[in-house]
Amino acid sequence: MGGKSGHRSLVIGIDCSTTACKAIVWDRQGRAVSEGRASYALLQPEPSWHEQNAEDWWAGACKALNECISQVDAQQIEAICITHQRESFAPVDRNGKPLRNAILWSDERSRAQVMELEERFGRDALHRLTGKPPSMTQSLPKILWLLKYEPDSVFHAFKLCDVQAFLVHRLTGHFRTGLPSADPMGLLDMVNRRWSSELIDALGLRIDQFPDLYEAGAVIGYVGAEAAQASGLVEGLPVVAGAGDGHCAGLGANAIVPGRAYLNLGTGIASGVISANYPCDRAFRTLLAPAPGYYFAEHILRGGVFTINWFIDKFAADLRDAAAPLRPEEVLETAAASAPPGAGGLMLVPYWNNVMNPYWDPAASGVVIGWTGAHGREHLYRAILEGIAYEQRLVGDAMMDAVGQRFREYVTMGGGSRSPLWRQIIADVTGIPVLRSTTTEATCLGAGILAATAIGWYPDVHAAAEAMTSTAERVTPNWDVHAIYDQLYREVYQPLFPAVQPLVDRLTELTQKTFHITHRRSGIESGDYP
Repeated sequence: MGGKSGHRSLVIGIDCSTTACKAIVWDRQGRAVSEGRASYALLQPEPSWHEQNAEDWWAGACKALNECISQVDAQQIEAICITHQRESFAPVDRNGKPLRNAILWSDERSRAQVMELEERFGRDALHRLTGKPPSMTQSLPKILWLLKYEPDSVFHAFKLCDVQAFLVHRLTGHFRTGLPSADPMGLLDMVNRRWSSELIDALGLRIDQFPDLYEAGAVIGYVGAEAAQASGLVEGLPVVAGAGDGHCAGLGANAIVPGRAYLNLGTGIASGVISANYPCDRAFRTLLAPAPGYYFAEHILRGGVFTINWFIDKFAADLRDAAAPLRPEEVLETAAASAPPGAGGLMLVPYWNNVMNPYWDPAASGVVIGWTGAHGREHLYRAILEGIAYEQRLVGDAMMDAVGQRFREYVTMGGGSRSPLWRQIIADVTGIPVLRSTTTEATCLGAGILAATAIGWYPDVHAAAEAMTSTAERVTPNWDVHAIYDQLYREVYQPLFPAVQPLVDRLTELTQKTFHITHRRSGIESGDYP
């Protein structure tokens, strides 16, 4: 990627994710020309709280941008578009200064507020309005938490900004964002594609406390002089309305054609399919697609590669040797490939970070059954890969029924897509061919596609995605293995969580009582914040 590029038009896609900001310069064919990256800290003031200093988003963006722009001719960059971690938000003053730390999508402080939303508005009514039943992932219950415990940070906020709105303000001076960036917050009227005045008024807030909304791919401002100096961008560069990271991953996989579903095998798993109509079903959440006028039906599993990393940290840390020729995942994959389908009798339900669709249960936890003394870590590793694949079939089948289209293929991206074994297991469990995106940076590419569309490289986002994306290996199901998985799925996996979770809930209840009794005897009192 090194060296200055000459005589070609370029755009920048910038991905402000949970752990880092990455900026990539793309050409007309969707090839990465240069790249910059900057990490930032995750703050945990309490064990289940996840926060960030929103100023780190801007500092990270500037560092990443300066790094990638230094490798090209900045004058040839024609537009920039932002994608980002969804649901994370920051209350800011009229100058865009944060009033407190941003609260992230992964934060779990708002369990009581999820129940309050269901009681006040009704789960089904909120689902129809916003495309999503209330869950701790959304911004909505966290805003409710702030209203209870830190009301000044909300009532005194000039704007409540998603990540894109915060960065767009720094770049242009305007509080503006893309519709597909705002919709995961849980505050939009999805049919009418606008902030829900009904919901916002009921919270005691005002619509003018939220950024102005634009369709993805619209030019929403131009880089100002101060921002240009800080970021290395050229003053006056068009800034294009983007979308959340999951939305842009789907676009970067060209999953905006019927029958092609995206499958992002990242820290969390995100998969979805486009729909011209507004679908609403407990099996998925509904998003505004980064193709204007369309929707995404999307499945989210919060414990994806996260669960694999947990397993390595807790049970295979000895494989983390910097001098070793293979990564721990590669060693475990080789061992797991020798285990038979069904992981030697182990089955795993991958709810390590609770579950959104289809159960929408903030108290859910993971399940592993079938242990014997014959099992080793290769069996559990394979059971993790299979469990996530079973979950993909569970929601994928329901999604296809609700949207009214069959998937002809999954296009995978993200770190997990590098695993040949996992791709084959997904194909064998679901019965659907799996392709690999040629870029692991499909999210950032999706932002680049929107920038390319905005400046007229292509007539619309569909043509841009067709021209700028490609796929590699195609894995087809082994139908003999699929028959084994099909029986395991129908007879064991499907009924497993509903049957076991009431017992897990009771276990949690009893052990929490033990925890509180122990701490009272120790003279430690626990109570609600603050």
